[in-house]
Amino acid sequence: MTQLAPHRATRVVFSVSDYPVAGWDAPPPAGIHRGTALFVPGYTGSKEDFAPLFDPLTDAGYRVVAIDQPGQFESPGPESPLGYTVARLADVVRAVVAALGDGPVHLVGHSFGGLVSRGAVLSAPGEFRSLTLLCSGPEAIVGARRDRMARLEPLLPLGMAAVYEAVEEGARLDPKWQEASPELKAFLKKRFVASSAAGLRGMGDALGSEPDRTAELAAAGLPLLVCHGEHDDAWLPPVQADMARRLGARHVVIPQAAHSPAIENSAQTVVALEQFWRSVDDLDDRAVPASGVHTETQ
Repeated sequence: MTQLAPHRATRVVFSVSDYPVAGWDAPPPAGIHRGTALFVPGYTGSKEDFAPLFDPLTDAGYRVVAIDQPGQFESPGPESPLGYTVARLADVVRAVVAALGDGPVHLVGHSFGGLVSRGAVLSAPGEFRSLTLLCSGPEAIVGARRDRMARLEPLLPLGMAAVYEAVEEGARLDPKWQEASPELKAFLKKRFVASSAAGLRGMGDALGSEPDRTAELAAAGLPLLVCHGEHDDAWLPPVQADMARRLGARHVVIPQAAHSPAIENSAQTVVALEQFWRSVDDLDDRAVPASGVHTETQ
């Protein structure tokens, strides 16, 4: 599956801040509504990163909404990198939740979007039904991905097209890139170039400096899921497993997937999310998270 997977969602725009927020909105079948889920993409990502999940989750009875964060793809954003802090982006997430008008939502944050989603939850836990950290970690990213970000930063004054040329050049030896269709490659370039250079810098700064707020999140009293691919190369699986333990969260490992399980193994990602959300529905008191760590491999 790819970001171009067909689905029944419709394009929407949320006028919730100084800048419109673009999204996809997929309602469940008539007469069925188990809840609403809001998906927040990661660094250099977009709402399309969740496209393969839309139809299966709506068929299960959930309204599914995915957004571009400010500065990403079809959501314009501030001209200053200072406008892309975790706190500012978390405020946008909360504003979208209010605009949805569906009460507490299941929030899913992928990678950097997980840090933003965590910030939103810590600001107002009562606005959320649950939080899923999808391939996200406890604090600032380190390692090879951080190094790649640092190498690209000097190119930002040259424009997003120049940065993308460097990204594409570095990906040429990747078998997955070689197998990608011309249509997918064209889409990935289009969304990258359309995104904000200030946003890329600001989100990169936030991604490289976020403190560990695991203890705060554990104390928030929200049902939590930590979910990642078995070969995740951003925050490594042992790091995410330890975070799940410290959170007392459900922990699910998606096989045959790395940092983008919604794309790489969408079927098992759907299973993980639906099972978690149904477990939340079964809680007598939603303010009390499931006790202990429950680790699964789908």
